[in-house]
Amino acid sequence: MGNFTATLHAKNPSAKAFLSVGGAHARPDPFSNMEGNSDNRAAFIKSSIDVARRYGFDGLDLDWESPNNQQDMSNLAVFFREWRTSDNKESLAYGRPRILLSAAVYFASKFFLADVPWTYPGDAMKEYVDFVNPMCYDYRGSWDTTVTGSPALLYDNASNISTSYSISSWIEDGVPSKKLVMGMPMYGKTWQLKDPNVHGIGAPANGTGPGNGGIMSYDDIVAFNLANGANVVYDNDTVSTYSYAGTNWIGYDDPTSIRNKVKYAKDQGLGGYFFWALGTDRNWTLARAASLAWDGST
Repeated sequence: MGNFTATLHAKNPSAKAFLSVGGAHARPDPFSNMEGNSDNRAAFIKSSIDVARRYGFDGLDLDWESPNNQQDMSNLAVFFREWRTSDNKESLAYGRPRILLSAAVYFASKFFLADVPWTYPGDAMKEYVDFVNPMCYDYRGSWDTTVTGSPALLYDNASNISTSYSISSWIEDGVPSKKLVMGMPMYGKTWQLKDPNVHGIGAPANGTGPGNGGIMSYDDIVAFNLANGANVVYDNDTVSTYSYAGTNWIGYDDPTSIRNKVKYAKDQGLGGYFFWALGTDRNWTLARAASLAWDGST
């Protein structure tokens, strides 16, 4: 890990290196047990800061994607406060810049699809976290194989499951726009159309399409589209893209939708954007489109 951080720091301009703890496949209970107990919190906080310093990381990211209830959210507020306090003390004690703290979170500030909704501690995140990373994707997928869908659309007139709602919910919950970093996917979701002649967003489907469990990386999507002579459609109403070839249907982001989403993020005064994950791009196509849009070059 030391070589990784040294390589990033050697870039011109220098890049910041973050160590993320957790992830989509991390079980929720260990996080819940850690944050609900003061001794466990203290041990985790000390260990995370020690590891960050040992390997030259500039920041730490908590990627707890599935808090279970409102009690977990209350404990999360306490954790963020103690994490920041310990970070500040360590920085002053050794006379070095403090470690940046961030959190990868559900797309919206409230788990409003749960039977009993629970809400992130927006005030604590505003006070103690340097930035918040809403994961603005996976809105549609293999859990509903009856209709096609845009997995990371910016706008949805029929529901609150969209990136525009995501960002507005966090701001309303007290997190400043400049602390929000909008997540975008470098992969798409696939379906099998019931009728190849009915192929819009929301078209009837009868299962997942190509890819691994109905998921395809952007690199693979481009290759699939070329190999199959797919029709590619940019949908301006949702700011998303889809392609279809025969009964195969793929919802994803292409350079056009990425540019418009990044322009939206900039117009909203957000702190930035992130991708999951750069390794699945096609010759830096999406990354370049986003960078140019953020700089105002396109």
